[in-house]
Amino acid sequence: MTSTIRVSPRLTAALRSLLAITSALVITGCASMSEEECLTADWYTIGYEDGSRGYTADQIGNRRQACAKHGVAPDFRVYQDGRAEGLKEYCQPQRGFNVGASGGRYYGVCPANLEPGFVDAFRTGSQLHALRSNVNAANHSISAKEAELEDIRETIRRKEAVLIGAETSIEDRVLAISDLKELNERTGQLEAEILDLVEERAHHERQLLEYEQVLADSGY
Repeated sequence: MTSTIRVSPRLTAALRSLLAITSALVITGCASMSEEECLTADWYTIGYEDGSRGYTADQIGNRRQACAKHGVAPDFRVYQDGRAEGLKEYCQPQRGFNVGASGGRYYGVCPANLEPGFVDAFRTGSQLHALRSNVNAANHSISAKEAELEDIRETIRRKEAVLIGAETSIEDRVLAISDLKELNERTGQLEAEILDLVEERAHHERQLLEYEQVLADSGY
């Protein structure tokens, strides 16, 4: 599996934007522990599980705080030994790619000998996530504007019914004509915006397909 895939400056900018706004993985996890769990804890296994999930070293502090309420102190050395082994599982290129592709974040937990491969794969996955997000965002915008357009068209139908109604006063007809003018203008704006978004989506879809092909050719 190739460790690095070169991409355009546009994709790099998209990645940076994604990393700035994406929601973080729940790296700190849930460290709440009952008294029984603290008393019977296998700290090596707990450390291993935390490491294999990519949890930061702060996690032991959370567990220490949880167990302190029950008068129990974690075995820090044993926990760290377990976490170090767990990180070997976590800090693999495929995991890095999966974390990036799912929109997760990397918190610098990998040891120096494993970090380069993990980070390269993470960036590759993050670029894929950014491209998918572009397509999803365009789809969302199109759907929102199509819904607004349908609402306006329904309003236009109601206004037209008022306009031709036998019992509609002259004043109400004038108001209806004014409203219809504004509604028709907005309809035209929305139709143009939707066309632009459809073109934008097609562009993002092409980028995504091209990148997916690059990934396939690279062994991902």
